[in-house]
Amino acid sequence: MGKRTTKQNDKVITTAQKLGSVVKSARDTMRTDKGLNGELDRLPQLTWIMFLKLLDDSEKLHEAEAELEGISYKPTIQTPYRWRDWAANENFTGDRLKSFINNDEAILPDDTKGAGLLAYLRNLKSKTGNKRADVIAKVFKDVNNRMISGTLLWDVLNKVNEIHFDKSEEVNLLSTLYESMLKEMRDAAGDSGEFYTPRPVVRFMVQVIAPKVGETIFDPACGTGGFLVEAYEYLKQNCSAQDWQILQKSLIGAEAKSLPLMLAHMSLLLHGFEYPDIDDGNSLRFTLSEMGEKDWVDIILTNPPFGGEEEDRIKKNFPPDRQTKETAFLFLQLIMRRLRQRPKPRVGVIHELPLHELSLQTGRAAVVFPNGVLFGDGMCAKIKEDLLKDFNLHTIVRLPNGVFAPYTGIPTNLLFFDRSGQTDEIWFYEIPLPEGRKTYTKTKPIQDEDFAECVAWWQNREENQYAWKYNFREVYHQAIKDAKPYWDAGNQAEEIANELTKKVKQLTEKIKGLENSILDFSLPQEVVKIKQQIQTVKDEVKQSQIEEQNQREIAKVEKGKGDAIYWAIYNLDRKNPNNQTDFEHLPPEQLVNDILEKDRRVAEIMSEIKAILG
Repeated sequence: MGKRTTKQNDKVITTAQKLGSVVKSARDTMRTDKGLNGELDRLPQLTWIMFLKLLDDSEKLHEAEAELEGISYKPTIQTPYRWRDWAANENFTGDRLKSFINNDEAILPDDTKGAGLLAYLRNLKSKTGNKRADVIAKVFKDVNNRMISGTLLWDVLNKVNEIHFDKSEEVNLLSTLYESMLKEMRDAAGDSGEFYTPRPVVRFMVQVIAPKVGETIFDPACGTGGFLVEAYEYLKQNCSAQDWQILQKSLIGAEAKSLPLMLAHMSLLLHGFEYPDIDDGNSLRFTLSEMGEKDWVDIILTNPPFGGEEEDRIKKNFPPDRQTKETAFLFLQLIMRRLRQRPKPRVGVIHELPLHELSLQTGRAAVVFPNGVLFGDGMCAKIKEDLLKDFNLHTIVRLPNGVFAPYTGIPTNLLFFDRSGQTDEIWFYEIPLPEGRKTYTKTKPIQDEDFAECVAWWQNREENQYAWKYNFREVYHQAIKDAKPYWDAGNQAEEIANELTKKVKQLTEKIKGLENSILDFSLPQEVVKIKQQIQTVKDEVKQSQIEEQNQREIAKVEKGKGDAIYWAIYNLDRKNPNNQTDFEHLPPEQLVNDILEKDRRVAEIMSEIKAILG
């Protein structure tokens, strides 16, 4: 028998290529189903299908482990709802398959009658309330099968059946592949792609916040789980076998929208996180004042939604003088409330910890915020006053244009703060665009290496072309000093006005007394005299009221001058003093005024030209 020859163009098919081919084939099949319109329908459909295959493969591993240990194992999903019972059944296809998945009651694969698949999954419940059954019920709460053709659906199941989630190599590759699918979905979502934060941004935030095993990490608006996944991957690097169970309980999240909630669970499971603890509700739905030590966490990593407004019922969960519909500022208050407070000094401990060690013992946060959070005034400034008084806002990283393009063009910043004390100095670091670039785009996004210089600078901070220090506490004290004369003048005017109010009240009582002194038998000349006195007092009342009004106006103006000086310090939109080519983050009103001023100047020049031309 002759030797088998290999053609030179024959290529070894890698596991990555095989997986990519399987997923592509499944997606191509889904494109032919009329019930699915675009990636926003196809990816969720494929996700919940893969989710069930992943669960079944995971259950098989647990069953095998239990058998080796000689103990019984109770599966989360019972027969005949396991993937192996129905998805790989060649005789269970077409309309029967579709009815089994869709209907509340259906003929099951074992020919008995019972709850349909999705109905069964939605109603799973554990006794403790935090097991895999509850995760499954949460994920499938709003899941529906959108495919119309039972035959095409079976074809997709057949493709997914080729993926082996019990093989670590395939799972690792699929997690990367799934990440690219999430990007595609973000692209398809357009303006609705708010639940995806570029992974280089996420990895940078995790790296510099440096979580440790045993610390509780929370994302109150976790979207597809990017921050939780990257924190998990970071912690895994230094996780011993003894730490494994601690790590599995360290990450918590919340996501109100059902689609990103499901995607987050899938992503975490693919990365090896067995029991994701993600609340399926709005993190803002709880009354802020009722949150206490039981709600504290060590680290918050998040990119909360911004630009939107919350309902009035959500707004009422916040203090009356801190209520706003702006979502970003509500999340900022929530984050401040939930960060673990500074530990009480232990008895016998004399020396204070160094600041860098103390900050690791207090709650700390890394948060993506729009530029409006920096320059926002009014209620926004009051919330920032709380932040800078009770927290150490030690670093603001300014992201360049286009990081979130094309989904939003709003300039964004990364705020890093902790509960080690008040804010004295704020370091700013401006991430520069790569040489020759004016902005990032969808096709040329920000990369990990774009943060390399900032990472190197983080532990050894010095001012340079991109970094500068802002002495907030010095500016604060100067503002108090400059505002005080105006506040004093305002308070003095208010005191005078209050005295005049008392005087008017006394004079009014005097008028009543004089009027009551006129009796029926009073002599005419006495009546005339009393009426003259009354008129004199009324004139005095009128004059006092005018003066009171004037003093109150003076108080308002003077206090307003002082307030303008004081509240201006909470505009943290600070320009880079070390870089003349700095990209400016200007307030919208200033941009509008600049445009109007330029238009006015253009009109003047045109008038001059017309005059010259005669």
